[in-house]
Amino acid sequence: MAPALLKKASTPMSLDPLTPKANRSARRLELKAILLVDDDKQLASALQWILADENFLVHGAHNGEEALLKVRALEYDVIVCDLMMPRLRGDDFFYQAVAVRADIDRRFVFMTGFAADPSIQQFLTSYDVEYLVKPFPIQRLIRRVHEVIDRPAVQ
Repeated sequence: MAPALLKKASTPMSLDPLTPKANRSARRLELKAILLVDDDKQLASALQWILADENFLVHGAHNGEEALLKVRALEYDVIVCDLMMPRLRGDDFFYQAVAVRADIDRRFVFMTGFAADPSIQQFLTSYDVEYLVKPFPIQRLIRRVHEVIDRPAVQ
């Protein structure tokens, strides 16, 4: 029995980084960056832990002004953003972030507990943005984040 184990273990493996198997592994290890913006610090902390557990690099901001500084400094694959926040609401943050980086508009996933508010409803429908109504199942957020990441780039 031992010789069979040794034989199996001695089968040569390619360590060439250009082999297809190595390339697939490299893609799986690539971290995607998420900016999570929510003034509810307890919710934001929980979502950061959950998204980090899904192998995302998560940065947090507790208002739109802080988030705008981060968007100016770094590029994010996805921005998960609450709409009702002090200092700079999520919709106003969106307008200013798009002014800074025009290609970022399709990277947002909004969260709101105020979807029935007329101004929020108008924003959500006018810009055809992704959004979730609080409370939502966490798997729905994770699925939306993956959908945004997998979205083809606009030419």
